[in-house]
Amino acid sequence: MMEKSFTVARVPWDDPDGDRLRAAQRAELDARYGTDDHEPGTPPSAADVPVFLLARDGTGRAVACGGLRPLDATTAEVKRMYVEPARRGSGVATLVLRAVEAEARALGVRRLLLETGTLQPEALRFYLREGYERIENFGPYAGQELSICCARDL
Repeated sequence: MMEKSFTVARVPWDDPDGDRLRAAQRAELDARYGTDDHEPGTPPSAADVPVFLLARDGTGRAVACGGLRPLDATTAEVKRMYVEPARRGSGVATLVLRAVEAEARALGVRRLLLETGTLQPEALRFYLREGYERIENFGPYAGQELSICCARDL
């Protein structure tokens, strides 16, 4: 059942709730992949992810996040999409993704890229359901066996 009381807002990268959600995401991925070395390329930071969004539930608790890393004038990468396990299936991931896409459009982005992993089948299903298509691995993900890349034209 989709909860209607979520709000999505832009926050600074170093927002404490954002830090908490990104740490939870890292811990989950470390456990899935059995290592903390599962992301090729430069780790995202405030310097290269100028758009970072948090979704809060009706109590004000941050339960999901997502960011946007510009790659060039018309292309950007979705970064740090994460939903707390207890909120998965609530519709909040779609709200965050649509908000990331709206921010991208406002910046003149026409194509969004993203990377997920082979051990994250639910993430891949989500992105495909939301209109993304698998593409050849790009940039730092080229040749990476654990990476699956997708894209969507806005």
